[in-house]
Amino acid sequence: MHIGGIYIFDAHENNTHFDYFRYKNYLLSRIHAAPMFRQRLVEVPLDLGHPYWVDDPEFDIEKHLLHVALPKPADMNALLNLAAQIFAKPLNRSRPLWDVTIVEGLYGIEGLSDKAFAMIPRIHHAGLDGVSGVHIMKLLFDETPNISAFASLPIQQKQWKPKGLPNSLELFVKNSGNILSTPVQLTKLVTETVGRAIKLNNKNNKLSKVEKAKVPPSPFTAPRTLFNVPVTAHRIVSVTSIELETVKQVKNHIKGCTVNDVILSICSGGLRKYLLEKSALPEKSLVAMAPVSVRVPKETGEMGNKISAMAVSLHTQQAKPIERLKAIHAHAVQSKSYSKAVKANKLMDYVPAQIAASAARLYTRLKIAKIHRPVYNLIITNVPGPPKPLYMNGYKLGLNFGIAPLIDGLGLIITIFSYNGTMYIGATSCREIMPDLSKLTVYIKQELEELMQAFKQHTS
Repeated sequence: MHIGGIYIFDAHENNTHFDYFRYKNYLLSRIHAAPMFRQRLVEVPLDLGHPYWVDDPEFDIEKHLLHVALPKPADMNALLNLAAQIFAKPLNRSRPLWDVTIVEGLYGIEGLSDKAFAMIPRIHHAGLDGVSGVHIMKLLFDETPNISAFASLPIQQKQWKPKGLPNSLELFVKNSGNILSTPVQLTKLVTETVGRAIKLNNKNNKLSKVEKAKVPPSPFTAPRTLFNVPVTAHRIVSVTSIELETVKQVKNHIKGCTVNDVILSICSGGLRKYLLEKSALPEKSLVAMAPVSVRVPKETGEMGNKISAMAVSLHTQQAKPIERLKAIHAHAVQSKSYSKAVKANKLMDYVPAQIAASAARLYTRLKIAKIHRPVYNLIITNVPGPPKPLYMNGYKLGLNFGIAPLIDGLGLIITIFSYNGTMYIGATSCREIMPDLSKLTVYIKQELEELMQAFKQHTS
């Protein structure tokens, strides 16, 4: 359940090769601003409560950094294969849940010099989501090649005095109040959630047939596809990029349409092409889960995972690109109201940890994902990032692709991150499920071009 990506830097501008020790010291000077980088989990005895974040008294940044070089030809495919291998391995839960692999020797990536290098960070989703990830970027990166003043302060001036790890008795006492209050809180939350769902259902019953067609799909009604199966331990990653300005031009053709609507539409078109090629396109539309931030203004900048989910019909049965985009836009508007009905992060706070953990293990071991219809067919997450160039330790960030976790029954996730006028698209799957994943990202990029062309023909 770790998220992260591939950050590719080019040292051509300052005409220097990557210096690992300089980078390590730079990172040490920055991570004090985000406490989670030096915090680890401690388990409550007998799984009577969720784990707690505590300062790790044995924190050592050397345990979180790996420095490697790729043999020639060190092109994008080689880098993606390395990233897939890294993301296939679990994080070490006895220390802070993150690590970074620095990759040198990149000589075959178009548009980059022979001084280019990559950074492949991983961090557990429990400590970070897309929105807090953008905040982390602001802490670690600068907007100019010049390193900002606070990063050059001596490390010893960063006040950090961790205590020893709590013992079992301390953890039990700390969690005892939650054990007693959980049933009441869970009952209250379920009552509120059911109440909201009933109100929405009553509202939908009054809708016309045309309006009902816009209502988002219910869970477990998505059709089964070749990637809605139990996942394996092997990962495969594919990437592409599109211009943000082109996406904006497309969205402007439809009143009220958003960048995210266009992204969902081109992903839908790419999936349609991919599945048609395999004679595996369901008659019923695929359903995507789009994460939605539930952060309130006062939580801006806080770490952690604070998201809900929005179900959107992708209308993959629609062959015409413009009609598909219009239908997705109509569905996305309605789905936003449904995403408020269940706050998944709050619900998990009150589910006993022992039950949640046991249920997850049982679900995987019995391969229950093969039995029921998918809750969703895939996840598509779109996070708006910085609109200007960023620099780390004086090096300019060139390319930035996201990689996200898979779970049983959801063997495909597409991540989109916008940066400096470009939208970087990354797809993650298992090599046994989608060995030709690169075809999908090619089709997604083609779909944007076809959508643009369709609007030109439509207006001419």
